[in-house]
Parts: sequence; C-alpha cells; structure tokens
Amino acid sequence: MSKVLAVFGATGNQGGSVIRSILADPVLSKEWKIRGITRDPSKPTAAKLADQGVELVSADMSSIEQALPAVTGADAVFLVTNFWESMNRETEIAQGKAVTDACKQAGVKHLIFSSLRNVTEISNGRLPNVSHFDGKAEIESYIRQSGVPATFVLAGLYMGNFFQFFNKQGDTYTLAWPVDLDKAQVPLFDVVNDTGKFVKAAIKHYPTALNQRILAATDYYTPRRIVEEFSQVTGYKVQAMQIPVDVFKSFLPPPVAQEMLENILLLENPGYYAGESLSPSHDLLDAEDKPTQWKEFAAQNKDKF
Repeated sequence: MSKVLAVFGATGNQGGSVIRSILADPVLSKEWKIRGITRDPSKPTAAKLADQGVELVSADMSSIEQALPAVTGADAVFLVTNFWESMNRETEIAQGKAVTDACKQAGVKHLIFSSLRNVTEISNGRLPNVSHFDGKAEIESYIRQSGVPATFVLAGLYMGNFFQFFNKQGDTYTLAWPVDLDKAQVPLFDVVNDTGKFVKAAIKHYPTALNQRILAATDYYTPRRIVEEFSQVTGYKVQAMQIPVDVFKSFLPPPVAQEMLENILLLENPGYYAGESLSPSHDLLDAEDKPTQWKEFAAQNKDKF
C-alpha cells in the first residue's frame, strides 16, 4: 500500500517542484501517493495535477481544524508558508503552528518544512527587520519543540529574483547593491526546478535527515560572478556597482524597503546561511539531481530579463 505525501502549495513554485520530482522518480513515484493541497482545486494548474493522478484537497492553514483534514492519513507532509501573501509575520507564524499542531494530532511521521535562518539572531541584532526569514525560523523552532519528526529545507536566493534585481537602461543591465561586490556570498537557487530535488533527499534519507537543515542552493556566487556569468551566456552588456544604503532603499516601495535592504546586507555579513557550507546538503542529492547552475538558468531564461 502506497504511503501518502501531502504537499502544501501544490500549485506554487515550491510545492509544484516537489510534486514533479516525486512523480518523475522511478522509485518514489511507486512508493508514494501524492495529495496536493491548494486553496482552489479548480485552477488550471490544479486540474493538470489531477490528470497526473494527484489527489487534490482544498485546505486553509488558518486553524488546526481547517488544516487537519489535509494531513490526516498522511505519512509525510511538505509545508511551505508565504509571508508575502499577508505581509504579516504573525499571520505566517500562526499558519505554520496550525499545520504543525494538525500534523501532531494526525500522527504524521515526517514533516518537511521550507524554513530560513533567524536573521535577527545570526546578525546579533544588527539586522532585525527581515521578517520573512525570522517568521519561518520561529515556525522551525516551534516544530522542533512540538515533537513532530521533521526536516528543514532552506531555500536559497531565487535565481528568478534577478528578473527584478537587474535594472535595464538602454542596452545595459545593472546590478546595484549596497554590498561589497567581491565579498558578498549569494546562495543561488532555481526554485522551480530544484526544490523537489532537495525535498526528495529529505524523504530518501529519512530517518537520518530528521532534525537536519538541508540548504537548498547551487553554489555561493559573488555579485561580480553573477554579472560576469550572466554576460557570458546572454551576450548582454551588464555591470555591477556598489551603491549607498539610502540610494538602494530609494528604489524600493517604502513598506518593504528596510526589509529588502537588510536581506541584501545579510549576504555580506553574517551570510544567508550564517556561513554554512553547502557540501553536506549536496552530498544527500541523487547523482542525477545536480542543482541548476546560474549560467544554465540565465541562458534558458534569456528572453525574460
């Protein structure tokens, strides 16, 4: 009898990647039945999943009662929360706690949570406003204390974010950041293609992966390497420049300006993953599941920049 993997955010970037990876794996696709959890099962993306044999369930993360039906009978659960939907840290934390409590009540054997580090903590209070990291870290802490067996997959900086990070004027692209272009370390990550690879690793290495953090990123890139490789594969003119903090903030909408500033400053000190090596996480991946390189991503998405 197949085990059940319940995937929150089934039609989103992370959840969708997890589902595709499991379905494409010759072993896991036979071992696991996938339950895709989405708020709107009537969406075209949800219908496609149903055509592939995914059981679709509508669920809300706002309370234990509403989350419980989605996780009842599941052996494993992939949970991703979305800060940007509400722009409210407390809302995101409440959702994470509700699903955790539901998993505990349902007897889920493996909760895989898309987490991030606590920036306030790892920066010793210097960067206290990166709410979309700190909220996830608080959920991770709650999960660890709950007794629900769990693994934590920490997504790197999305390669797709560079569609917005690059500013194009005339025929020249500019990456203007308030950090040292040769010292900041950016753990790049292709969320659509690679989330599932790292979540698969958590599943395949159960139970040794319990309580572990798996760092989902391809490599650490300096901003200078990012623009150089981007230019090499696209042929576009591109430059990187270090700009003052206040100038960087002036480019951003006021509600998110401080948060995004500190998010970029994090890359230089103390580091997105507080300086941790990516090697142990890469060692967990199957040989065929090599993470997407930045050059590959830039070449494949040349027309989107």
